[in-house]
Amino acid sequence: MPYPDRFYPVVDTVAWVKRLTQLGVGTVQLRAKDLDDAAATTLFREALAVTNGTKTKLVVNDYWRVAIDLKAQHLHLGQEDLADADVAAIRKAGITLGLSTHDEEELETALRAKPDYVALGPIFFTTLKSMRFAPQGIPKIAVWKKRVGTLPLVAIGGIKFEQAAEIFAAGADSIAVVSDVTQNSDPDARVRQWLGLSAQQIAQ
Repeated sequence: MPYPDRFYPVVDTVAWVKRLTQLGVGTVQLRAKDLDDAAATTLFREALAVTNGTKTKLVVNDYWRVAIDLKAQHLHLGQEDLADADVAAIRKAGITLGLSTHDEEELETALRAKPDYVALGPIFFTTLKSMRFAPQGIPKIAVWKKRVGTLPLVAIGGIKFEQAAEIFAAGADSIAVVSDVTQNSDPDARVRQWLGLSAQQIAQ
């Protein structure tokens, strides 16, 4: 399977990680803000234990030192986190690195770090986090895909299942999803829809 998978949910609890792992999701990012290293270590150790031995790849958000200490395999950093991170140490540990980008300057910064993928967002308006960047829109995906070439491009921000086919068609390799799963009235059914579309897209 590609990394990250076509469907890439982002959640904030180990309970969600467990639920998505049981549904057979290939890539899950655990994002929990403002933890000290001890709390982050406990959280991600539990999450890694849940995914160990399954097909689910757990992506640690932000806490790169914890990822190294716990021998995690995958890490995602925002731009502020990247500025403070020891990329050489991350690479030495054999950890894949995904980076968030929101404008041309951030894309250039990300590409200099030679990441394993870049994420572009927000594609649409999102209420889940305060964003100082305006929605990018679907046409921007095609522009950025030309810029990054074979590097996987992840679209994120306010995306719902009904928009997925158009976003893939625009050039996104993966779609990161938050509220369309976590705030859905039937999350399990929604996840199965995403997994079905992902399989269909890969087969084409």
